[in-house]
Amino acid sequence: MKINLSLAAGATALGLAATPVWAIDVGPADYTIVPSGTTVGMVYYQHLSSETFRLGDTEVPGSEFDANVAILRGLQYSEIAGLPAVWHLVMPFADISTADLGGLSQATSSGLGDTTVGLTLWPVQPSNPDTGTTFGVSLFATAPTGSYDPSRLGIGEGTWTLTPQVGIIQGLGNGFFFDGALDVAFQADHTEAGVDYGRTPSWQGQAMLRKQWGPSSITIGYSGQRGGAQEVNGVETGVKTHRDQIRLYGTHWLNQTTQLQGMYAKDIDVEGGFEYDSVVQLRIVKVF
Repeated sequence: MKINLSLAAGATALGLAATPVWAIDVGPADYTIVPSGTTVGMVYYQHLSSETFRLGDTEVPGSEFDANVAILRGLQYSEIAGLPAVWHLVMPFADISTADLGGLSQATSSGLGDTTVGLTLWPVQPSNPDTGTTFGVSLFATAPTGSYDPSRLGIGEGTWTLTPQVGIIQGLGNGFFFDGALDVAFQADHTEAGVDYGRTPSWQGQAMLRKQWGPSSITIGYSGQRGGAQEVNGVETGVKTHRDQIRLYGTHWLNQTTQLQGMYAKDIDVEGGFEYDSVVQLRIVKVF
């Protein structure tokens, strides 16, 4: 999910990453293989806060951003060609309460964002999850279902995005696990009111060290995003996907079908977008 920002009438339109915690984000143990026929529903709540906006290495003073995001996510586990599989459906909703750039309040759009569907297959399955390797491959397609207006800031991109991803869980023994993922997003160019918009491919790498104690776990993680330089009529705007973020997760299964997870994240280096002082996320998982 991303947001788009226009400085003013006639100014260059910018694209900003509003929700770096979903693009395509992986949490602790998300690549776990689940029995075929299982349905999982998830509800996320995120609060994002920033007082820093950067164009390249230059900080734009008088900038501030606050938003609340809800994400509905459904998973249906099955089997394809003898391999474990899961279908994904993700629908984000956002309310942007504050969006200032250079001391100027920006027009915003709230509501439904772009919808993502996806499929994951697991060609490598562990014989012993505590020390074995789980490896999955995914493909996500994001449709432009969100409200999009180049003159307003929102979470709609106005075009299609295709994102292949690979994910791994490596059991390290003694309750320790490594969770990792790597993806690249390819966004289609599009034209709005005679203006051509484009982005170069955007990469994201995620790495997490998880310690599991029965139904509970604590995870420390890192997310790095690169690429995604935006072009307007073939000219780069200075906005891109360059973000380093550290994360801390706490997860607990209340029972066999209900899980609670909290996450706190903070950007440590950003070029070409808002630098988030804090990202707070709560997630509820229900297994059917």
